[in-house]
Order: sequence, then structure tokens, then C-alpha cells
Amino acid sequence: MMDWLATNNYECAVITTFPYYPQWKVEEPYRKDASWYKSELRMPGENASPIKIIRCPHYIPASPSGLTRIISDFSFFFSAFFVVFRLLFAKRYDYVITVAPPFALGLLAIFYKTFKRTKFIYHIQDLQIDAARELEIVKSPALLNVLFAIEKFILKRADRISTISEGMIKKIKNKIDKNILLFPNWVDTTKFTPLHDKTEIKTAYGFLPGDIIFLYSGGIGVKQGLEAILHSAKRFASNTRVKFIICGSGPYKTTLEALKNKLNLQNVVFLPLKPVEELNRFLNLADFHLVIQKANAGDLLLPSKLTTILAVGGISIVTASAGTSLYSIVKENRIGILTEPDNQEALNEVIAKALDGMNEHGTVSINARAYAVQQLSTHTILQGFMQAVEQSQSGAYTKEKLIRA
Repeated sequence: MMDWLATNNYECAVITTFPYYPQWKVEEPYRKDASWYKSELRMPGENASPIKIIRCPHYIPASPSGLTRIISDFSFFFSAFFVVFRLLFAKRYDYVITVAPPFALGLLAIFYKTFKRTKFIYHIQDLQIDAARELEIVKSPALLNVLFAIEKFILKRADRISTISEGMIKKIKNKIDKNILLFPNWVDTTKFTPLHDKTEIKTAYGFLPGDIIFLYSGGIGVKQGLEAILHSAKRFASNTRVKFIICGSGPYKTTLEALKNKLNLQNVVFLPLKPVEELNRFLNLADFHLVIQKANAGDLLLPSKLTTILAVGGISIVTASAGTSLYSIVKENRIGILTEPDNQEALNEVIAKALDGMNEHGTVSINARAYAVQQLSTHTILQGFMQAVEQSQSGAYTKEKLIRA
């Protein structure tokens, strides 16, 4: 996002952490610097302004739980506060954009806005507190009430609120009577493209040309319900051509690996997270992509991994409840195969039908790629977002400087 803004004449700064997700440990080459603040400049292109990035130290739990994740978020909040405070004595940024979660970062934006008279844009990627409640990550009613009160305080003071789906817009409107801007996830459709040498790709990754690959690639956490993949693998274990790959990292991975051993599965492969330069080729490995999440996640979040799958023309098997945004998008645009979440038999049945009709899903692949190009390209999404933001202002704020926390 900031690369695009910088190449379109915005002066940008980013307040963030050291990269640590989804491994839950600081990545190289930052590990030696992660105990204190670090500033760096990013050059997104020849004709772009450099982006100032300020990385803040924060607590990273080795085994994240509901409580330790809250502590982690608030540790970043406090370390970022000192950066925001210092920026009060520098030239004003016209917009401050906060991406939630962590939801409480909106308080820092309010603090900056109060003193610098800037415009505060609050972008909600996940409804973090609602998800924590529904998935029982946070169970204390008293704590949930405090968190919801803080969220309401932030929503009231935001000049613009945006989120990634129509379903999430409805849920936010139940919290606050404001117009909510649709700002969906985007994808670089020039970087992520369909490849047609699938046999060669399978061989390169150690599979047989005739293997049928079901791939899950992304974060591995509680909200996805990925144990369903392993139970499906058990169901299709007799078909030696069928392979299931779970690629990624996260706090739930060891639990899934233990379940694999318990079920004695030979057709499940766990792979580490792939570097971005390899990701396009790796996603093209799959015959089918698994986009799995629990039913009670609903419209509290939308799987961002789907955008890159669509861009490569991937055929997705998506668990989504009728009435949710994810269900509507997939069904109306015919860009995937839908099944009920938290229903193992339904998932198994869809996989069986997919195997029986291997050559009947070409239209889904074509639709997926076309939808990504027409609806989700980086330029289309970000240009529309900034136009909407600027048109909502009185004209006193020009596209000069932005800060993103």
C-alpha cells in the first residue's frame, strides 16, 4: 500500500514492528536489532519518494494465547506511543491511517490527530475483539467489556472508517452509526499469474506428475479449523494420488502435526512458509486450494489468502456460511467451490466431487483470474480508496503526507 502511495506523490511514513509473523519470532536480518527502535528508508521506485519506516520493539510470545497476544499488542502500543509523541514536533502528516488489528492503535491516531489537526482513517482488517469472543480466545466478560468500550471510543473519533467486506460493514454499522468505506484486500495481478507447466512444478517440489494436490497456504491458527484437512486426508488415504499440503507457520502447527501422527497420515505434507519471490510458482502447484475457516468466524474476518489464489487462477474449495460476504462473493462470481464450515462430511463430499470432475473446473479458474484482474488489482483498489478518502474531506487536506501505524 505504502509503495503505491509513494509512487503516486504521497510522502509516507510507517510505524510498525520488526517482521515476526507468522513464525512468532523476529526474522533475519532484524533479529540483532529487535531490542530497540530502528529507522530505515525504503525506495519503492525510481520516481517515488522514499518511505520512512520506524520499527518498534515489542513482546513476542513464543506460544501465543489470548492473553499473551493482548500483551503483545499493548507492548507495541506503548513502544509506538513514543514515536508518535516525537512526531508531534515534526511537520504535520495530513492523514494518519491505522490498520486494525491491533484495534487499540486507533488511540495513538486520536492522540496525533488531537494535537496536529490531521484526519484519522481507521481501517479494520479483522474485527479482533468480536473474533476473540466468538472463538473463545478471550472468555472474561469484564475484559471484553473494557475492550469493546475502547473500540467504541476509537470508532466515534475516526474521520473515516473502512473495512474489507460488505458483511463486515454491516457488523461495524451495528457498533457505530457512520458511513463505512469498502476497502477490500488487493493483489498484484502482474506478480501473481497463472502458470501452465503444472507437471514440471509438481516434479520440482518432489511430487509425481499424476499427483492431485490440495493445498492450504497461510497462517496456521485456531480460527481456521485446519484439523478438517487432516480428517479429509484420512478419508482419502486409500487414493495414493491425492496429497494434502499445509504450508505456513503459526501457533497451531504443532497441534496439527501431532494429529497427523495420531492418524498415521502418509498423504499430508507440512511445508514452511514460502518466500514471496517463490510464492507465485508454489501456488500454481495446486490442483485445488483449501480456504478453510470456522463458522463462528463468519464476517468477523475475510481470508486475505484468497486474493492471490484468485490471481493465479486457482480453484478454491471454500468453507463459508450462506449469508456471509465470502459466500456471496464466491457464489455470485462463480470463482470457487463452496461448502459448509464445521461440516466434515460436507467437506469430504466436495473433495470427492472435485476429484470426480477434475476436468470440469476450467470455468472456475478463468472466472477467478478475471475477477482478480477486474476487481482486486492493486491500482484499482488503492486509487479508489484514496479518491473516496479525499472526496469526503472539505478540500483543506491535499494528498501531501500520510503516516500509517
